[in-house]
Amino acid sequence: MQPKRVNILNIPIDNISMHELLDRLKAGGVVFTPNVDHLVKLQKDRKFYQVYQDADYRVCDSQLVIFASRFLGQPIGEKICGSDLFPAFCQHYGDDKDVRIFLLGGLEGVAEKARHNVNAKVGRNIVVGTYAPPFGFEQDPVECQKIIDIVNQSGANVLAVGLGAPKQEKWIGQYKSSLIGITTFLAIGASIDFEAGNVKRAPRWMSSVGLEWLHRLVSEPGRLWKRYLVDDLGFFKLILLQKLKSNRQRNYSAENSLFKSR
Repeated sequence: MQPKRVNILNIPIDNISMHELLDRLKAGGVVFTPNVDHLVKLQKDRKFYQVYQDADYRVCDSQLVIFASRFLGQPIGEKICGSDLFPAFCQHYGDDKDVRIFLLGGLEGVAEKARHNVNAKVGRNIVVGTYAPPFGFEQDPVECQKIIDIVNQSGANVLAVGLGAPKQEKWIGQYKSSLIGITTFLAIGASIDFEAGNVKRAPRWMSSVGLEWLHRLVSEPGRLWKRYLVDDLGFFKLILLQKLKSNRQRNYSAENSLFKSR
């Protein structure tokens, strides 16, 4: 049975708890974590949109999206960001020797550091392999085939991809059928850096009030200023337009019902 879904800017988002999602992933699936930046990009990037539709689970990665869902009258119950999902997944399946993870992403040496930290916390070698792809690898079929071969030979059945959006989602969409041993795909953004300890996460209070973006902006202004201060501002206008459209449709339906009852 599929979890309930809510529609935010034409993207169906699963209204599901972390615990239920983790249990469901025993059977595998592709998990994407829509946030404000994703939802804005999805309005303009058709390939990204098509790949998103093929995911098995789309779970809310942003407190701002939670606030937007409430404003739209279809509240999402729980935020499940990639940086929470990945460590929770590792702990949930820590004693399950059949779960073996491969980390794809990060700069040279970062994923290996994350692997060491995760395995130490879990108490077993749940992460069985890592690879840090070179810049622009997604445009190189030879490099992509090399990655496929490395993952397939690793014995992993879970692939956690931390390449940033939309690169990670598009890469999963294009190559998942070639990754013969992988049953679970997790698009986890900056989680590899977090697990390695290279980047600090926002304090919990900032996340709970929707200010995690500000913490990241202050931490990496050169890389993130345009995303947060230019590109993503259109999100609020798009949400308002969705609300107005929903209100018009509701009023139209009410008027039609009244007319038919006369």
